[in-house]
Amino acid sequence: MFTGIIEELGTVRRREGGELIIGCSLILDDSRLGDSIAVNGVDLTVRAMDAESMSFDVMNETFRRSNLGELVEGELVNLERSVTSATRMSGHTVRGVVETKCRLMSLTPEADAVIARYQVPPEYLKYIVMKGPICLDGVSLTVMGRDAESISVSLVWYTQEHTNLLRRKPGDAVNLETDIFARYVEQIVEQILEARAAGTP
Repeated sequence: MFTGIIEELGTVRRREGGELIIGCSLILDDSRLGDSIAVNGVDLTVRAMDAESMSFDVMNETFRRSNLGELVEGELVNLERSVTSATRMSGHTVRGVVETKCRLMSLTPEADAVIARYQVPPEYLKYIVMKGPICLDGVSLTVMGRDAESISVSLVWYTQEHTNLLRRKPGDAVNLETDIFARYVEQIVEQILEARAAGTP
């Protein structure tokens, strides 16, 4: 489990087959083999580590649903260690389970902020609500705009400086994790309606 508050920007050193090696420094502190690290919002398990990097194994399903398969050497990725009992929950509850990719449509300056707009597949857009939480490339954000095909978020100065979101270009893929609680509600409601239709009390 994560908070969506990025701790460090890591650098892709190698992506070959299912192996992903990320250069980093801050998140090496207190980390051990087998720990969970969110890489662009994807929960990955540390397979190996040295004084300057971490290595992960990535499944084909993860490559299909996320932008990890598009990473190139030298690219920056958002990194966060998993929460502990002492972690401040400054963002929101992030599982590190990326559901799909959305596409950056535009970046528009607004005073000190930047408004980022993303095109979201309709089957996932239904789980996103105005002023609700959203996780984009592992970053916890609040939805400030929503229409029939897209969402908008405001990137404050800290987010601009400490994440990779402003390094994206229109058309780039961004990892998306919606609010899991919306899915729970949908499933419960569907089960109730199915039971009523079947005449089950």
